[in-house]
Order: sequence, then C-alpha cells, then structure tokens
Amino acid sequence: MTVDDTSSLSLDRIEPLAVLSPEVRADIARLCSWKRFGPHEQIIDRQSDTRDLLFLVRGSVRVVIYSVSGRELTLDDLKEGAFLGELSAIDGHPRSASVMSLTETVIASLSAEHFRRLLAQHSDFAMMVMKRLASMVRASTDRIIDLSTLGANNRVHAELLRQARLAGERDDGSAILKPIPVHGDMASRVSTTRETVARVLNDLARQGLVRRERDALVIVDLARLEEMVEEVRGE
Repeated sequence: MTVDDTSSLSLDRIEPLAVLSPEVRADIARLCSWKRFGPHEQIIDRQSDTRDLLFLVRGSVRVVIYSVSGRELTLDDLKEGAFLGELSAIDGHPRSASVMSLTETVIASLSAEHFRRLLAQHSDFAMMVMKRLASMVRASTDRIIDLSTLGANNRVHAELLRQARLAGERDDGSAILKPIPVHGDMASRVSTTRETVARVLNDLARQGLVRRERDALVIVDLARLEEMVEEVRGE
C-alpha cells in the first residue's frame, strides 16, 4: 500500500545515509516512492525484474531463499535503519533472494539510476555500501563453511553463539536472547528441522548452558558455548 502522507517520515535513521548531510537525505527522500506493508507480506520476489534500492524506514524484514522442494532458508533478518536490494541496483541482474515483512513495515524505494548517481557523487556513501557488500561476502563464506563442515547439532550451537554475540555479553559471562528464538526460525537459518533445534536446546539445558525464562533464553556460559563451536570448527 502506498504511503500517502510522508511528512512524518524521513531517511534520517538509515545507517548508511548518516554520512550525508540532512539536506541531501531530504533530497533523496523526495526521490523515493514510499510503501507500507503489513506483517508477513512479500516485499521482494526472488528473480523479479525490479531493481530499486530499498530503505527500511520502519519495521523488520526477513531475507529468504527457497530450495527446489520449497524448503525455506533464512539468510538474514533486517531491522529499521537497514537497506537492501543493492545487488540488483548495481549489476542489473534479477533479485537474489525474496524479502518478507515480519512486522508493520514502511519501505522507501530509490531507483537504481538515482542510487548509482548517489554512489558516484558521494564517496563516503559509496564506501559504506562497499563495507556492507564486504560484510555480506564474509558472512556468506562463514555460512558456507558451517553448512559444509558442521553437523546439524553444531550448526545450532553456532547460530546460538551468533545471536548471543549480537545480544552482547553481560558482566557475569551470560547473554540474554529476548524474545526467545523461534525453533522454526533457527531451523531455517541452519538448514535443519525444528525437532533438531528443540533437542539441541534441551541438551544444552540439561548441561546447564542455557536456561529458559518466561520471555527470554539465557545463555548461562557464553565462553563455554564459544569453546564448543570453536572445537568443531577447528579454530
């Protein structure tokens, strides 16, 4: 659904645009088309011929791909302030993944032509985009290694560790994942089943490494979880 009134919306929270002046951000906002999506709506269809760069102004989205059999594999979850779709905007090829809204979401779309002009005119912004692409390559490399060398149980451990690091370590060496990770989401991220995720979490609970609270999952000993993952990775 198109957003009719954008007066209360801006691109000021879009992280890569922070290197640009408020005046330039306002100019970009005027060049964008704005759309609102409800939860669980498709924003981008893989292989579609759209090429716009998308700014995630409000809400959160999930980037996914599907196997030939229809199995979903989650690549990333993005929150307000992120941008997506830069690959097609740069090389003109079809979308490499599908994107679904997780919550009420507002997207600002900038044409590929305007995006490429922005890259040419603002080197600081171009550097931010290059750093984003570099991080995507590194994350993809790590994921390929994990999927090809680790067993399902170990991949669940690695995903827990990734989420715990994002949450941040507390003074007592623990980390809190809030809300509690959904088994199906974790399974989609590491290419396994909900049952395997549930079994691994139960095993970790019996070992005293995780503890479930009313609305959170506590990683009791983050250092020990890191050791478990590093042992099987050979790091």
